[in-house]
Amino acid sequence: MTRRLQIPDLGGATAVILHRPHPTVAALTRQLNAIGLQVECCWPELPVSARQADYLFLDVDTAHDDQFPWEIGRAPMPAIALVGSEAPGRIEWLMNFGADAQILKPVGTGGVYSALLIARATFDARAEMADSIESLRRRLGQRQTVVRAVTMLAARGKSEDAAYNQLRAMAMAWRVSFEEAAERIVADAAPHTQEPENGR
Repeated sequence: MTRRLQIPDLGGATAVILHRPHPTVAALTRQLNAIGLQVECCWPELPVSARQADYLFLDVDTAHDDQFPWEIGRAPMPAIALVGSEAPGRIEWLMNFGADAQILKPVGTGGVYSALLIARATFDARAEMADSIESLRRRLGQRQTVVRAVTMLAARGKSEDAAYNQLRAMAMAWRVSFEEAAERIVADAAPHTQEPENGR
């Protein structure tokens, strides 16, 4: 079942605008203040405190990697691109940066509210997907560890089914999960499976 998106309450949220002094900044600030956001304007660099902001607006026409205190593509908040130039180099930079929404310049009297909502939904969906991928990687790693543990137990002359049942019994005896028991067995065996140093 698809999760229904809900419009977040933006009152009291904070936004940082990374843009040189310009009428665009004034127009954007007016809209953000009207929606209820607190605004901080920065140029030419973001302060480290910007990590705590709820939203980031950035000028794609002049932005560059060194302005951000994080790895490009890993902004810790929803980012909204202010796009004026459609030069291929600028669009390529924008795609690598990974903005969650965009507003075409010049900024008028509308468009900011919908950009905030779209940016938040896109950012949250991407974060949820990243968590799901990491969870799948962990589960895959745990399954591989279980296979290794069962193989080790079976190497002692047991059948695969018997080794599997032994692993389950060990997990119950240790009062840990099946996967944790497998990790313990593999970890305990690791020192014995390392090759001797210097031929000893």
